[in-house]
Amino acid sequence: MPPAKDYYAILELPRNATDEQLKRAYRKMAMEYHPDRNGSPGADERFKEINEAYEVLSDANKRAYYDRTGRSPGNGGDSMGFDSFEFGGLGDIFEAFFGGASSTTQRRSPHKGQDIGFRVSLTFEEAYAGTSREIDISRVELCSICKGIGCRPGTNPEKCPDCNGAGQVRRTAQSIFGRFVQTSTCPTCSGQGTIINSPCTQCRGKGRERIKRKLHVNIPAGVDEESQMRMQHEGEAGYYGGSPGDLYLRFDIKPHKFFIRRQSDLVMALPLNFAQAALGCTVDVPTMEGVFSLKVPPGTHHGKVFRIKERGFPRLNSRGRGDQLVITRLITPEKLDHRQRQLLEELSASLPRSSEYTRPGEDLLQHLG
Repeated sequence: MPPAKDYYAILELPRNATDEQLKRAYRKMAMEYHPDRNGSPGADERFKEINEAYEVLSDANKRAYYDRTGRSPGNGGDSMGFDSFEFGGLGDIFEAFFGGASSTTQRRSPHKGQDIGFRVSLTFEEAYAGTSREIDISRVELCSICKGIGCRPGTNPEKCPDCNGAGQVRRTAQSIFGRFVQTSTCPTCSGQGTIINSPCTQCRGKGRERIKRKLHVNIPAGVDEESQMRMQHEGEAGYYGGSPGDLYLRFDIKPHKFFIRRQSDLVMALPLNFAQAALGCTVDVPTMEGVFSLKVPPGTHHGKVFRIKERGFPRLNSRGRGDQLVITRLITPEKLDHRQRQLLEELSASLPRSSEYTRPGEDLLQHLG
């Protein structure tokens, strides 16, 4: 069994510390070791120990059990005794004896704030090369006046008079099984253990406010509409000292004039007339980074694919680039002048005619839709 922790030593308090001393020590140390404020090694573990110590010592029953046994309730050791059994998960069983559901209210512990999402519109070129952008977001932050406490400057929350700061109210009932203590959330302080008599005028005691922020975002090269970019701790403020949520960026990318994207490859169509395809030619093909001279061999047919290596999109989160795929598209002229018609008629007469019929391939069937 691991050695028991000294929660008083963790909070640097004597064993007879009052509830108010406990709160002040916790608030000071939690602010000092909060991961958002303290990036030194071990700060995260220290922060967890501080919260664990406060959770036990701020609860009257848990503190009494800890003082008596030296162990945290629920971590093994002596039973708390059947005559003073405090039920939570067994509440449904005893509901028949008490006429109502029971509940065990726990101290509100720090937890992470809400994540938020934001869509960024990019041009095709910006998605290819990467860019920086300033975005406007709206998020909930700690109140700029009271820093999340909820009180007017110079004042602090006060101990709830109904639950004496425990956040719970208790009643004892007798049954054939013995004496049971039923615990429920204090209706006065809603389980927080404190009440605010002088609320902050900015947030009206909530400790949080909605703020519009401008954020500078560096968008890497190669993002697509399936990409999701996480900005840690740029979401909404956490609760009870917890860390902020995260901001997730998604992208809307405007289509290009003649490129389409297939994963990391770029695809374009290359129009060729009959003479270029039959005789072969050299064509200047546009890429995202300038012009590339593509050699088209004689006898090129419609739908021929040429691959230009590493002229596609950067591969996100990995090395290298995709390729650029150039698909030939033979253009049949709809109008011919007299000389063009004469030349084509002479060519047609000189070419051999095929009388063999074949089954249509997939390249032809795809035109049926």
